[in-house]
Formats: sequence, C-alpha cells, structure tokens
Amino acid sequence: MIRYENEPDLPSAEFIDCLIRSTLAQRRPVNDPKRIEGMLRHADVVLTARNPTGLLVGVARAISDFHYCTYLSDLAVDAQFQRQGIGKELIARTHRAAGSHTTLILLSAPKAQTYYPHIGLIQHLSAWTIPPTPNA
Repeated sequence: MIRYENEPDLPSAEFIDCLIRSTLAQRRPVNDPKRIEGMLRHADVVLTARNPTGLLVGVARAISDFHYCTYLSDLAVDAQFQRQGIGKELIARTHRAAGSHTTLILLSAPKAQTYYPHIGLIQHLSAWTIPPTPNA
C-alpha cells in the first residue's frame, strides 16, 4: 500500500535518490545539492508517495499561485514502482492541493510524452521556454 503525504520539508537527499531511481535525474541538477535544496524550499506543493517501509517511491513538486495556474515542475516515480497509478495519483493530489480550479501545466520528459495523454492530460502546442544561462 502506498502512503501519500504533503511533505514541504522533504530532505533533499531523499528527493535526489528518488530522482535517480526514476531517471528524472538526467534532467535535474542532482550534483548541485544547494540548487536542489532551493528547488524544494521554494516549491508551493511537495507531495510524496512512500511504500510500506517508508521508502520514497514518488514525488510531485509544484509552483502555484493557487488561483489561476499550477506548474508541476517535477513528477518522479521510482522505475520499479511505475505502472501502478502512483504518478496519476500524485498529479491528482497536486492539482487538488493547489486548487482544482487552477490550470495544471507541466513540461513532459521525452520518455513520458505518451504517458500523459493516457491519463487524461491535453497536449498544448504553444509552450515556450528560455534555457538557463550557464554559470549565472
């Protein structure tokens, strides 16, 4: 049985470990603990999924204004626990925590592009980004 909780003080080491086990670490600054710590502490919603032993097997990290939009910036599920509905449940709980009246927005990892339509998300073709400036 998976236990879901709001964990605003999630330790960065556990977050990094889950990112690695989910393969999301390939696109996150896991070698920069200070940056990871800032990502966690400045998030508005941090929801976790833990197995019966307490191991962090999933995490959703979001930024929201709680009135109009919620950006789900990280959705990571341990590869050994995928295909059990954990990601879908974390998305639903994140949306409820931030307000179901907000628009939930996320940028898909390349490998997950086929997952999101499967669970009911609608693709939006006009997302735009500015990449980070190195060493800024």
